[in-house]
Amino acid sequence: MLFLGDSITDGWRKKGLETWNENYAPLHAVNFGISGDRTQHLLWRLQNGEIGALRPKAIVMMIGTNNTGFESDKKTPRNTSPEIAEGVATLVSYLRAKLPDAKILLLAVFPRGEKDSKSRAQVNELNKLIAPLHDGKSVFFLDIGPKFLTSDGTLPRDIMPDLLHPNEQGYKIWADAIREPLAKLLK
Repeated sequence: MLFLGDSITDGWRKKGLETWNENYAPLHAVNFGISGDRTQHLLWRLQNGEIGALRPKAIVMMIGTNNTGFESDKKTPRNTSPEIAEGVATLVSYLRAKLPDAKILLLAVFPRGEKDSKSRAQVNELNKLIAPLHDGKSVFFLDIGPKFLTSDGTLPRDIMPDLLHPNEQGYKIWADAIREPLAKLLK
């Protein structure tokens, strides 16, 4: 099993380590999440040999949150939602070509920020655009974002203290939410 993504995925090595060791280490899972990565960074890593000889049965991928919002100047938009969706689609196509026997569990980008923020709205728009990548054969889209939210749409700081990165409890929520779908892909 292979996990691909950004700092949120990378966090399995830190705040999510105990949950990782319980759920994914026994399955010989590999975590290729890298903090700060955007879709284009992940594509570059994959095209330049990161996968190597790995032949995972399943891939869990969540990428795109770092493509949202603005550059460090707070003025220049990083990417539009359609551009990010195109990047995610390119990654899925590349993985399908490179690892045709692997099943991809494509996760919706997790909610971030305050419920009425521009970043939350862009993530919601992005998730609607990537949902159709689900083909029910080799690509399976799953939105577990609501599991992190309260009934009024608030992202609690006791799950994501910075309104972006899960803490230990957040990683447990993530693992619980993908347990059954992932088990089906590993059969």
